Amino acid sequence: MPETSVFSSSGARGSSTVLRDDVFGVTPNVPLMHQAVQRQLANARQGTHDTKTRGEVAGSTRKMWRQKGTGRARQGGKRAPHWRKGGVVFGPHPRSYHQDFPKKMRSGAIRSALSAKLLAGEVVLIEGFPTMDAPNTKAVRALLDTVALATSRLVVLDGPNDVVRLSARNLPKVRVITTENISVYDILRHQRVVMLVGAARQLEQRYGLPMDDGHGHDHGHSHDEEAE
Repeated sequence: MPETSVFSSSGARGSSTVLRDDVFGVTPNVPLMHQAVQRQLANARQGTHDTKTRGEVAGSTRKMWRQKGTGRARQGGKRAPHWRKGGVVFGPHPRSYHQDFPKKMRSGAIRSALSAKLLAGEVVLIEGFPTMDAPNTKAVRALLDTVALATSRLVVLDGPNDVVRLSARNLPKVRVITTENISVYDILRHQRVVMLVGAARQLEQRYGLPMDDGHGHDHGHSHDEEAE
């Protein structure tokens, strides 16, 4: 089972903790993670782009000149695409970019992303943040710089915490989310993932495979996926 150190709220390295193999120790599935990221980016698109065809632009439909006898090329009207202010041929029109992603595939992609980050040494566990009665950007920045000095950091909380969120709001390239909002895209695009121990346990509970020794007891040694 993967093992990693836990830092205190002051940034001191504490004892190590063991994480579940089926969430933080799986073999990363790169194609699945790629599909998850593509799906999230596609679903974020509004699809409101639009161009006007020759039937939608302003202008007369009158024929420019008679078909034959002028010596010039035949023309149908000023709305044709090759005329200035004419319509657009094969341009984009409103559409949906929505992609479906089954729940089991999403869970597998998150397990792969978490395992890949931990394998690369880019997951940092902390016991908590310094006690703050009001937002304190300086305190949060000091802790993050101590335990995870990086160009970009993802902070994963075990529940909503407005004080921490507001404290980190002005820090460049720092994003604060809860386990409810975690995504493969967020995990992979940040250099370090700073996670509360409680958040890690929530992720293990949510994305871990059922564990049973056949007698209804949980021992954490076998992780057989429940049959559909």
